[in-house]
Amino acid sequence: MNPINVGLLGIGTVGGGTYTVLKRNQEEIVRRVGRNIVIRIIADRDTEKARRLADRDTTVTADAFEVVSRPDIDIVIELIGGQTIAKELILQAIAHGKHVITANKALLASHGSEIFAAAQQKGVIVAFEAAVAGGIPIIKALREGLAANRIEWIAGIINGTSNFILSEMREKGLAFDTVLALAQKLGYAEADPTYDIEGIDAAHKITIMAAIAFGIPVSFNKVYIEGITQLSNDDIRYAEELGYRIKLLGITKRVAKGIELRVHPTLIPIKRLIANVEGVMNAVVVKGDAVGPTLYYGAGAGAEPTASSVIADLVDVARLLTADPEHRVPYLAFLPELLSNIPIVPMEEVETAYYLRLQVMDQPGVLADITRILADSDISINAMVQKEHAEEEDKVNIIMLTHTTIEKNIIAALDKIEKLPTMAGKIVRIRLEELNK
Repeated sequence: MNPINVGLLGIGTVGGGTYTVLKRNQEEIVRRVGRNIVIRIIADRDTEKARRLADRDTTVTADAFEVVSRPDIDIVIELIGGQTIAKELILQAIAHGKHVITANKALLASHGSEIFAAAQQKGVIVAFEAAVAGGIPIIKALREGLAANRIEWIAGIINGTSNFILSEMREKGLAFDTVLALAQKLGYAEADPTYDIEGIDAAHKITIMAAIAFGIPVSFNKVYIEGITQLSNDDIRYAEELGYRIKLLGITKRVAKGIELRVHPTLIPIKRLIANVEGVMNAVVVKGDAVGPTLYYGAGAGAEPTASSVIADLVDVARLLTADPEHRVPYLAFLPELLSNIPIVPMEEVETAYYLRLQVMDQPGVLADITRILADSDISINAMVQKEHAEEEDKVNIIMLTHTTIEKNIIAALDKIEKLPTMAGKIVRIRLEELNK
């Protein structure tokens, strides 16, 4: 039987890992597919680097458009990244009848609907397991393994850089800027870490998972995004004392008002498994109505872990090359014509609990004023502790955990509290999720 011919766009970290793992495990892959899978052509601007990696019978070119139009190529793997040239290449590949595998979460989160529509019209597959959580097969789990379930919520640590920073801050008591510099030195953070530390990377990923979980269009423009740059060691320490860990979570939930879609620092009870995921590792909890909570843990980045997902897609596509397009698993798990128009809930309407740290003057009646304002906004207190101020004797820190309330209520209440004459600093507010139901 003729081999399956593949064109590889990009020979960077993931591209190099994909080529290496495919070559190393070729025998196992042939046993799974029944046909040989061969990378016939590699496109990369650094042609010398590509030639050093490639076999003699693999063509190397600097022109990626040569790959997507080449008649003998069955599958195109896009590992260039970005949302301009990559989008054009994928659409060109689809137009030429090529199946596409990509790890490009930013592109899919922003332009997935257009790409999937083009692929459906042409009858080709677009696979993207590596776009979310690196080597963790979360896309396949959502699309196929949990197909019997009505997904209720997903909560994930889906950015290794941010998780490394928060882990180091907690374990070593280091400041954010110090740990960020360390992450950059170790290669865990880019020179410009904005996408990681501001939550944008996690937002791309939770957008894709929400679309698959709930059968809605990809809606990156509707995600609430808040990063970790404002977190302090004090809050990480106080949370720990109260039995919680702070993690940057991507969260999506099915609620009465629609679908919640948000990324922000979150307190999680230490007893939850996901709260104990440290360093650059990723983890995703999915709650289905039939199966209950399921946890997926593993490396969220890196050459070979991500290559594992790319090649898993390659194997799936190879198995389905001759299948009738109508019998394939839909791109977003649900039939395209049956995608739902369930609204994304505005952040001010989201219901969750909160951690609050208030710096106040150490005077009688302060606490009474604060609790009265909270009560007037229908916000009840779950726990409260008072801590001496480290530098000023006439000030104290009051730490509160609230019961579940609506975001707009907490915003209104804190606005009133901050205007009290006894307040000595800006209130710190971090959302809290129990992740138990």
